[in-house]
Amino acid sequence: MGTSDESSIKEHAESAVHAVKEEAETYRGGEDRPLGGYAVLMSIYLTLVGVLAAIAARRGRPLPKPGAGDLVVTALASHKFSRILSKAAVTSPVRAPFTRFDGPGGPAEVMEQPRKSSRVRHAVGELLACPFCLDLWTVTALVFGLVYAPGLTRLVAGSFAALAGADFLHLAYAKAQQIAEG
Repeated sequence: MGTSDESSIKEHAESAVHAVKEEAETYRGGEDRPLGGYAVLMSIYLTLVGVLAAIAARRGRPLPKPGAGDLVVTALASHKFSRILSKAAVTSPVRAPFTRFDGPGGPAEVMEQPRKSSRVRHAVGELLACPFCLDLWTVTALVFGLVYAPGLTRLVAGSFAALAGADFLHLAYAKAQQIAEG
């Protein structure tokens, strides 16, 4: 390959990088959005799903065919696990490298903001502080748990689903107390 070809490739690469940066800035509209960090997280997620699916296929593992009960338990378990990981005070050491304390939240919960010292840290901080964002990851973990260890996964998911139910009962009880006390 000649110097002219190398120079042309370098110019095209620089032009592409410039176009991507310009699109990112246009999208951000002056806000601090860690698009590069999001891309890293999406790449990690898709790589994990691809590797786990390929291993399952290679080993002849059957894909789960979840019934309504599995779907309800998975939804409840994912809800509870995501809230514990993203909001519980006792799990703040997991989030601390990526978030900063912002104040108390709901019952036994804290509010946190992502740290912004790098795009990846910011994106991971947003993921770890957002139960809605974590749901995709937890549902995926539970689905692959049904592929690789269905009995254990159902036990764990059932436990978290029961815990979610208990939480809703605590909240309903507290609301009933408030109503009764006027």
